Formats: sequence, structure tokens, C-alpha cells
Amino acid sequence: MTTRRDALRTLGLLTGAAALAPQLAFSKPEKKTTGTFKFCLNTSTISGQKPGLQKYIDIAARAGYDSLELWVQDVKAFKDSGNSLKTLKKVLDDSHLTVEDAIGFAPWMVDDDAQRKQGFAQMKEEMLMMAELGCKRIAAPSSGVKSDTTLDLYKVGERYKALLDLGRETGVMPLLEFWGSSPVFYHFGQALMAAAAANDPDARILPDVYHLFRGGSGFDCLKMVSGHLIDVIHLNDYPGNIARTEQKDSHRVYPGDGVAPLKQILTDLANMGGTKVLSLELFNGDYWKQDALVVAKTGLEKMRKAVALI
Repeated sequence: MTTRRDALRTLGLLTGAAALAPQLAFSKPEKKTTGTFKFCLNTSTISGQKPGLQKYIDIAARAGYDSLELWVQDVKAFKDSGNSLKTLKKVLDDSHLTVEDAIGFAPWMVDDDAQRKQGFAQMKEEMLMMAELGCKRIAAPSSGVKSDTTLDLYKVGERYKALLDLGRETGVMPLLEFWGSSPVFYHFGQALMAAAAANDPDARILPDVYHLFRGGSGFDCLKMVSGHLIDVIHLNDYPGNIARTEQKDSHRVYPGDGVAPLKQILTDLANMGGTKVLSLELFNGDYWKQDALVVAKTGLEKMRKAVALI
């Protein structure tokens, strides 16, 4: 038989549990980031000094980078000058550097059938060339698409799917890249739509801090994607005293020297899990006037400082 004292004791226990309920329901443990970062030098950052392809490798190694992002046009010029890519691969191996990605401009996305066929042929040639250097990826932007084109993102997805098939054939996978200043393919949402339309497990997007800002994508969109969709991101910063739509590539500055929410960006990338390649991509004329090794070292130091904040 339940006594009055038992009832009060039970009521007391329930009341205590109720008092704890809000804490149990609403308090969330702080999420620990699980991802890791690799530091990469996009050679555009020191291209104004014109050191040459082999010197790019030497500078990146001496500065302390893990890897490089090379421009296809530089590799092609090196090869066309009678140089061996095997020799270049040995220079890379001896420097303990890998080539994470290549920057190319094949017109694979265009509507014109003949031009697109040519673009795919160019992309295959460039993929095979970069494969000789052990390169893993190649950028796939909207090169050649006319400014008055209305993109059908379903068709872009179909074409990207075909490009991914080509990547599996050559061993160099294409990264879907958008440019914030492009009049046709400028937003993370467009890239996400095209990647979804491709319906391919190897689909990847290549974002850029500057382009996310310049094209109006913002940065909260990074919270929407899982770890496998982004392997590489171009890391840079932008000034706060120039209107978004008036900013140019040349306005990019070292990470941390502008107003980009780098702590948020890097935290979201780390929360995705896996390894993310942070590639320093700048086109700053003032930096091009300085010693290339100093610029490379400064950029790496500032990237490391940004990562240390998360």
C-alpha cells in the first residue's frame, strides 16, 4: 500500500528529474573537429616573379609546404620546350612534394557540340599529362561559356558526369569549380546543383574563399555538405573596404589579412572530417614584387595561424 510519505518521496524524485530535464534536453556537448589539413601552394601566388616550373617546386619545398597546385599551361610549356616530365616527377619526388591539383581551362561545359568535343579532348590530354606527375585532380571551371548563356544545370551535371568518367579512365579526377565573377557559373548553389545532377560518388566541388564571397554564396553553405564533396579549397582573404561586386582577383590578400570569417570556414571544413587541402591561391601584384620565397613562407605561416584558431 502506498503511503503519503512514499507518494511525496516519488513526487520529490520526479520533481528533481524534471529540474534536470531542460539541461539534458538542450545542453549539447561541444563538437570536436575531426578533420585534418594539408598545406598546398598554388603557383599563381608567386607567378609574377616568373621563377619557372622547377623553381616553383624548390620554393614550395624550402618554404615547408606539403604539396603544390600547378597550372597546366606551365607544365605544357615545360614539356613543349623539350623537357621530360619524368625529370620533373623526379624533382617532385626528391623534394617530397605531391601535386594535389592542376589548374586548367578546357571548355568542357559549353553548349556548342563541336567546341565541347574539343574541350573534352583537351581535358583528356591534360589529364594524361598531369597523371605523369602523379597529380590527383584537375580543376573543371566554366571556361569558354559565353556570358549571355543561360546554363541548364541538369545538362552541366550530365557533362560533368562524363568528365568524371574520363577522370576515372585517366586517374586524374575533375573538380567542379565556380568563379564568383563569372556571369553564368558563380555560385556554390549552382555547383551543388550540377554535382547532384551528375549523381556520381566521385563528384567534387572546388571552392575558393574569395569566390564564395565575390559571387554572393556566403559561407554558411559549407555547413550543408559532407566531408567527401570537398577535397581542396583555395585559401585566401579579401579586404573589407571594397564593395563585393567591385573586388578582383588582384585584391586577394594573405589569410587573416582581410575580413573573411576564416575561423568559421576552417571549423566547418574540419567538422566534415577527412583531410582537406588548403591551397594558397593569390594574384596580388604587391606580393609579386617581393621575393618569392618570402611570399611563400609568409603565406604558409598565415595559413597555419588561421588553422590554429579553430
